[in-house]
Amino acid sequence: MLIKSVNGISPSIPDDCYVAENATIVGDVSFGANCSVWFNAVIRGDVNFIKIGNKVNIQDGAVIHCTYKKHPTIIGNNVSIGHNAIVHGCTVHDNVLIGMGAIVMDNCLIESNSIVAAGAVITQNTVVTSGTIWAGVPAKKVKDIDQSDFAGEIERISNNYVMYSSWFKEEE
Repeated sequence: MLIKSVNGISPSIPDDCYVAENATIVGDVSFGANCSVWFNAVIRGDVNFIKIGNKVNIQDGAVIHCTYKKHPTIIGNNVSIGHNAIVHGCTVHDNVLIGMGAIVMDNCLIESNSIVAAGAVITQNTVVTSGTIWAGVPAKKVKDIDQSDFAGEIERISNNYVMYSSWFKEEE
């Protein structure tokens, strides 16, 4: 893994987090508990800060960045960021799924208990409201979520990634 300081600021990664050997985390990045950063993911806190909550999984090939002097990236708790997603200079609240290959642009707000579908492009300054699914290019709201079904599903994914990371920690 490449963990590097930028301008004298080093990433803060609790011991209970899993970081894959070829993940890259640089600069002003802080994690909560039980997070995982998977193969080839890049988290670049070089031009602004990145704050990541508890039980967040950043899957293979995902890129988390921010915008110089404008937009940090803030990610809440129980968030799953799918394979090859890009999350850039935005705020993601709790219990959110960002699908594989999705792009979330600058100054977006992804409210709690929502889903950004695989391949969706959330354009700059968009608010994804709580309890909705957004899909397409550019992304639009496609439906409301049944909260009882949804809450369990996001929690299940989040818990699974804590379990998967434990398999890799055992090998270290």
